[in-house]
Amino acid sequence: MRKREKEVLNTLLSFITEKQSSWEKLQAETRPIFIYGMGDGAEKIMRVFREKSIPLAGIFASDEFVRGHSFAGYKVRKLSEIEAQVDDFVIVLAFAAGYQSLVDKIVELNSRHTLIVPDVPVAGGGLFTYDYCVEHATELEEVYEMLADDESRRVYANIINFRISGNIRYLMDVTSPKAEIYRKIIKLTPNEIYVDLGAYNGDTIDEVLQYTRGKYIRIYAVEPDRKNFKKLCKYLDGKNFVYAYNAVAWCLDTTVPFSTKAGRQSAVSAFGQEIDARAVDSILQGRPATVIKMDVEGCEREALWGASQTIAHFSPKLMVSLYHRNEDIFALPLLIRRLNPNYDLYIRHQLYIPAWETNLYAVPSQKNSLA
Repeated sequence: MRKREKEVLNTLLSFITEKQSSWEKLQAETRPIFIYGMGDGAEKIMRVFREKSIPLAGIFASDEFVRGHSFAGYKVRKLSEIEAQVDDFVIVLAFAAGYQSLVDKIVELNSRHTLIVPDVPVAGGGLFTYDYCVEHATELEEVYEMLADDESRRVYANIINFRISGNIRYLMDVTSPKAEIYRKIIKLTPNEIYVDLGAYNGDTIDEVLQYTRGKYIRIYAVEPDRKNFKKLCKYLDGKNFVYAYNAVAWCLDTTVPFSTKAGRQSAVSAFGQEIDARAVDSILQGRPATVIKMDVEGCEREALWGASQTIAHFSPKLMVSLYHRNEDIFALPLLIRRLNPNYDLYIRHQLYIPAWETNLYAVPSQKNSLA
């Protein structure tokens, strides 16, 4: 890339202050590096370690979870044991924390040690680095400029800087409570027609009903995982005007391969079993929706296309996950504006480490409604 092009791109990305990726930091480290945690996240991080020749000193878990077992060829050690034996070391966090006591524990750990939380995509490939941002500078800048308020731009910048650097202070500085989002941005009413894509066990439906005092017109719930769907149906039992679908939210009605995993991690996969996939437009058959939530493990783009007629004609309020794929943070806002330009776009981050629960909220523009 020519010098002039770099200057132009750097001007565009003035809100991105982190240039060195977490991986580059780890490559430059001379201290021992330990991974904290096991499971899918640790496996993804270890793959990047191997690709980038980053030395791994070992793996540890919280003291109460160590049972003398091994993971990926490493004996799982206790944190207290490492602290007693090693004077100074770097911790790489390899699991997600979504509740206050665990987040507090990680923040406290960050105050005592160098803690890095590398970004690895939930779905898809590639790494989110400053170079990746430069490649997509025009899209990132366009989204930044179209956001509806200063707080959204601050959240957007912090999330990007976190994903590059792995520094959790960027997340801690922009965490919003759910109540603020539901009351001040989505502004739920007792007259909602609510579509929940990735309904899981009914947890978000339950949240919505808390803010509508249990009142609604209709609820459509789409959940592909069979075990989750059974829990969902149990939760919905006895509720009227509720329609549940054991299917993937998709761009059209078809079948897709789906891999069932524990909890929320089930997803469309080339190696899964064929299951039904449904488009929101097909489910609604021309009927309106007032709120659509999408948390579909990396299939948000397809789900948006599947709801394109509903979005264009009825302007439902949208709650869309922005964290599954690297490109989601710019591609999904741009797609929503393409489907319906009359939206105000907000971004908020709820309590979570890493940058999961970073969501886009699209609401019909007040300017247009007053025109």
